[in-house]
Amino acid sequence: MSTVRLRAEARLLVPALVFVALVVAAVASLGTPLITSVATTFHVSLDSAQWMLTIALLSGAVATPVLGRLGAGPHRRATILATLAIVVVGSALTVLPLPFAWLLVGRAAQGVGLGLTALMMGVARDHLPEQRGAATIALISVVSIIGAGVGYPLAALLAEFGGPRAAYGFGLLVTTIAFVTAWRSVPAAPEGRAAHVNVAGALVLAGGLSLVLFLAGERSLWSRHLAVAVSLAVAAVLLLCVWAVLELRTRTPLVDVRAVRRPAVAGANIAMFVGGSGMYLLLTLITRYAQTPHGAGYGFGLTTFVAGLVLIPFSVLGFVAGKLTSRVRERLDGPLLLAGSAAIVGGGFVLFAAARSNLAELLAAMGVLGFGVGSFSAAMPGVILAVTPKSETSSAMSFNYVVRSVGYSLGSAIGGLVLAAGPGHLFPDDSAYTTAALVGIGTMAITTLTSLALRRSPKVNP
Repeated sequence: MSTVRLRAEARLLVPALVFVALVVAAVASLGTPLITSVATTFHVSLDSAQWMLTIALLSGAVATPVLGRLGAGPHRRATILATLAIVVVGSALTVLPLPFAWLLVGRAAQGVGLGLTALMMGVARDHLPEQRGAATIALISVVSIIGAGVGYPLAALLAEFGGPRAAYGFGLLVTTIAFVTAWRSVPAAPEGRAAHVNVAGALVLAGGLSLVLFLAGERSLWSRHLAVAVSLAVAAVLLLCVWAVLELRTRTPLVDVRAVRRPAVAGANIAMFVGGSGMYLLLTLITRYAQTPHGAGYGFGLTTFVAGLVLIPFSVLGFVAGKLTSRVRERLDGPLLLAGSAAIVGGGFVLFAAARSNLAELLAAMGVLGFGVGSFSAAMPGVILAVTPKSETSSAMSFNYVVRSVGYSLGSAIGGLVLAAGPGHLFPDDSAYTTAALVGIGTMAITTLTSLALRRSPKVNP
């Protein structure tokens, strides 16, 4: 094959990989702005409608390590196409005039697509030159984050005029385009790859993660049935411990736990977990504050669509930061970039805690958050992949994305618990937001210190 043709295929491959990652992230986020609309349309409670978001995150967290392992084998292309087909079918279920239970099934199928992000990174690392592959992987990581900022306002606008099925109809359209794009552009995995899924380990991990994400989403369980919540938390910890033991004993682990024990990999995942919880906490605080009605004594009473527009600075500056980080990475090492990014997010918390009396200040805090998240997301893959063989790219990054999902869920839960514990009845007192911001500053300080500690980790030759 000629060099010109190879370069042409590489040019087409990069936008295809980025587009698929953006689509699955945006479609998975479609539950957030539609909760109230779905509750009204399907005549269910807000708590029930909330499961549209929870079940997508849950299925994504469970499917991600399995897809990561399959993506490390010879059938990566088939895995990508089959997963996208599941997402398309799920998108169709959300559009058809079916009962609410089928909507949840469709949302679960859409959430499975979140596991494709790591596979897109594996394709980029295998089929692109080293420097361009690294830049593409960083960009994929960034768009997987800012996809929510793209999907939120668009879904809210469509729902405002055509109801939730109109928003999900858009999801069906873009997922179908993503399937066709992947079918035409994604190449087969290099020869010599082998991957086997440890079914027992996958089931145990699914059980543990399901309990963790359920406990993070059901905040009322902790306040009303503490004993039950604690029992389920203990069960989750035990299941995850059993899973770790199974992974260490099998010859075909779902995730290479031994690799996770490397200081660089373990530290990066700890930073992702703690930092992810802080990042999602601030995102939750700003959007909730913006939508609080004036009668609470604070807030701006924004509609769902206008509140979605508040996410535009997050998406734009996140994308800018991702592009800049790819260039700065040649001068600064990954851990230092992670630490700097975490400090920027901490600055967003400081800004929110000190100044939120007008909408411009909220937009500024959201922009700072987006820049920090974009930079953090772009730097993270480089830290992990520096000590990971090419054949294990999908598996290593899928584990990191599971950690991120759990961290995001924890951040959302922390925000809800802190605000609920503060003074106020129907709406929390304004001071509760300051308290939550202080908690966020603490999490980002821990993330910054953890990232700096990675600089002392010994380098491992993958």
